[in-house]
Amino acid sequence: MKNNTQVFALGGLGEVGKNCYCVRHNDEIIIVDAGVMFPDDDLLGIDYVIPDFTYLKENESKIKYLLITHGHEDHIGGIPFLLNLVNIPKIYAPQQAKELIEKKLEERNIRYKNLYTYTEDTHLKTKYFNIEFFRTTHSIPDSHGISITSPNGTIVMTGDFKFDFTPVGPMANIGKMAEIGKRGVRLLMSDSTNALQPGISLSEATVDENLGEIFKNHKDSRIVLATFASNIYRLKHIIETCRENKRKVALFGRSMDTAIDIAIKCGYIKDKNIIISAEEANNLNPNQVCLLCTGSQGEPLAALSRIAAGTHRQIKLIPNDVVIFSSSPIPGNSLSVANTINKLYLKGVKVYTNSDGVGIHSSGHANQEELKLMIRLFNPEYFAPYHGEYRMLKTHTDIANLCNIPKQNTFILSNGDVLNISKTGIKKQGHVHAEDIYVDGSRIGDVSNIVLKDRTLMANNGILAIILNIDSKKKKLLSSPTVSTRGYILVNESLALIKEIEHFCETVINNKLKQRNVNFNDIKNELINELVPMLSEKTGRVPIILPVIMDVKTK
Repeated sequence: MKNNTQVFALGGLGEVGKNCYCVRHNDEIIIVDAGVMFPDDDLLGIDYVIPDFTYLKENESKIKYLLITHGHEDHIGGIPFLLNLVNIPKIYAPQQAKELIEKKLEERNIRYKNLYTYTEDTHLKTKYFNIEFFRTTHSIPDSHGISITSPNGTIVMTGDFKFDFTPVGPMANIGKMAEIGKRGVRLLMSDSTNALQPGISLSEATVDENLGEIFKNHKDSRIVLATFASNIYRLKHIIETCRENKRKVALFGRSMDTAIDIAIKCGYIKDKNIIISAEEANNLNPNQVCLLCTGSQGEPLAALSRIAAGTHRQIKLIPNDVVIFSSSPIPGNSLSVANTINKLYLKGVKVYTNSDGVGIHSSGHANQEELKLMIRLFNPEYFAPYHGEYRMLKTHTDIANLCNIPKQNTFILSNGDVLNISKTGIKKQGHVHAEDIYVDGSRIGDVSNIVLKDRTLMANNGILAIILNIDSKKKKLLSSPTVSTRGYILVNESLALIKEIEHFCETVINNKLKQRNVNFNDIKNELINELVPMLSEKTGRVPIILPVIMDVKTK
């Protein structure tokens, strides 16, 4: 495949998160984004899911740049893990993302000197690639799409985007998109997150107007507002609204503090004096304060969740408070958000959510009509949707077909699938290694499916430990087995069953010890094999069984 161009994803296809895409031509690789994905509920104890960077490690010498589209975690969260494994010559990121990456690397004590800022006027050139950027609208400032021109045509990756014709920040550069499209685009890869949503997404200006109305309608109340810390334009408007309503703003949540610090540093928020401490907020009248906090997704340890539960050490709710969720639940978080809202209602406060029809949140991703506009602007020869679950990718492909892209020119890919681009066409050909890597505290990649299965079993069925004192030389059980359990049965109410298990274990072990050439592993395996059907019959559940053998020497 020499002189052909390959495009593939290490993450971001068939899922929402851990975006990482690669373009390769001969001995040059361009990486676009390196994100994380937050784990589903069944990944017990896992902090993050990151792409498998094995391919990049094996082809380290070919890497030219890591390019970042914007500063959300699902696009930059994997950078520290990538830098610990792979030598990346240069990283280019827009201003907001660069500040967030620097903060992230600083927290992890990673020194990296080759992090640069780009704007949409930046041009990068390598032996095979010409790279340019175009401004998009998203829920974080400085979001961009990327155009990569290879010897086999131009590949456009939109990044995350929406079209908002009354944005709070700068407009998307539709003119530049159309110009790139006029020059000719071989392959368009476009954000699919909201491909299932018909119509056009709500304008951020409308959201700001609706939030302003709530402030005006509750002039005598303290306002507690939860939103995504990364949505800097939303934070900027909230602070401006507070100034108009003569309110000070107190911040709660580490990510909120970081976001505001960076927003002030980058010049998005200019009024530093409006920010006050929690202690100052408690000393002002309720109608003079807005509490801006994390926890819009019901995260148990986030500020709003602790405030709702009454466990926050600085803030206690009062009946006249108004709580605003300027957000929508991310898939999988609906139950956590509902639990937080229920706790708030129990406290007697007024709660506004986006589901109430008041229009206080807008997604940063394009709905179907906006996806059509993006396709029309670039008018690509081939199309491959990215960043989305399979149903999103499939729907986005159907939309592309409606926009006159032939079905045979569209590709629904999985992570690792390689699109091979030649002068004569594009076809799916080959596969690279692209598995999920689990991050569990400081452990990266060594948490196997077996470990996760055991964690699930322990969470669902509990654990049963059997302590055995055996003289290995005399092949003799010295005392009755001791059984203890956690999360399986309540010991105080199941003493008869515990005794029955102990007696059953004693019988099994004594029979096993009569055999020749028996060792401790044989005893453990025999005990587990015999206990499983017995426990299943008695309780309908089988816990994790842990035999612990103490080799005791006797005279």
